[in-house]
Amino acid sequence: MGMTMTQKILAAHAGLDQVVPGQLILAKTDRVLGNDITSPVAIREFNKLGFSDVFDKDKVTMVMDHFAPNKDIKAAIQCQTCRNFCREKEITHFYDVGAMGIEHALLPEKGLVVSGDLVVGADSHTCTYGALGAFSTGVGSTDMACAMAVGKLWFKVPSALRFVLKGKLKPHVSGKDVILHIIGMIGVDGALYKSMEFTGEGVASLSMADRLTICNMAIEAGGKNGIFEVDQTTLDYVRQHSGRQPRVYKADPDASYEKTYEIDLSTIRPTVAFPHLPGNARTIDQVGDVKIDQVVIGSCTNGFYENLEEAASIIRGHKIAKGVRCIVIPATQAIYLKAMENGLLRDFVEAGCVVSTPTCGPCLGGYMGVLAPGEVCVSTTNRNFIGRMGDKSSKVYLASPAVAAASAIKGRIASFEEV
Repeated sequence: MGMTMTQKILAAHAGLDQVVPGQLILAKTDRVLGNDITSPVAIREFNKLGFSDVFDKDKVTMVMDHFAPNKDIKAAIQCQTCRNFCREKEITHFYDVGAMGIEHALLPEKGLVVSGDLVVGADSHTCTYGALGAFSTGVGSTDMACAMAVGKLWFKVPSALRFVLKGKLKPHVSGKDVILHIIGMIGVDGALYKSMEFTGEGVASLSMADRLTICNMAIEAGGKNGIFEVDQTTLDYVRQHSGRQPRVYKADPDASYEKTYEIDLSTIRPTVAFPHLPGNARTIDQVGDVKIDQVVIGSCTNGFYENLEEAASIIRGHKIAKGVRCIVIPATQAIYLKAMENGLLRDFVEAGCVVSTPTCGPCLGGYMGVLAPGEVCVSTTNRNFIGRMGDKSSKVYLASPAVAAASAIKGRIASFEEV
């Protein structure tokens, strides 16, 4: 029986010729990732288990991004724990204030993940790197501790869903609209512990930012991972950012999928996920009159340069609606610098936005944009659970950068066509 992309990567890293869904395997990891929230727990378990050193100082990565710059004493202690550990273990890829970014945008940018890699991270959105044709998935902090020590983890081989993409997205429609459409179609448990595999001629029309966004939110459909078929766009990106050689794994013609979905990208409309699940998807013409208090443009899902460029193209020359707070967060320092050099930050500030250093802060209700009781936010982030961005009575609507920008101007959820 043939294998899917994911199954081939897992087999190669387990030293096996063949794997099948449900099989338990011990596989080597190419990268182990943690952040300032999950790493301290992993470090504590690492020490408790009696490990003295990491398996490879070049393959362990820690990024201080959730509460950095530190928001309080507890956050400062968490980052201090990570700094001390990485200094002691001589970790090569440790990213702190001034050199950091939001982890899932930073690793591809730094060339730390290439096609064919097996990546685990103590953060659920580690599935982002499937955009590069890698197998990447989130794990618990204890698993992270073991992976740091021995460079291997146990996996259950997932079954797969295939998404055959056709056509091309219309202007101002993006990967965020695609993944919200898909989650709305299959549900938040529609891909539970399955690999979401994206293929078809429509893939070529999607930018790398679109693909990173789509794979980032595979977990919101319950997926074990999301992965795109490697094409020239992938290879060009990898070669631009990394000196490592990519390994390309294509699904066999007779690979088994639990279900195949065909999606015509040209039919995708701007899509908004209503509270309190990413699966509560409605097209922009079904939204109605929803007044808002805050807009967040950024995060590991939509903080890439082209996302900021898209938002700025809509906001430019306008003012943010009275009573609305608009927070813009470039995903990395490099993206921040490019946005500054090209005038995007001026566009945002002149419109009445505030621009933040790279951080996950508001996405998880941590800082830099926490919601008060009853407040409503349109956000380009990836989750809108109850209390996700603040008070339990607040509401979060997930949308693309284009819709978020238009909404900030109009003071209600709005289409870019209205601006």
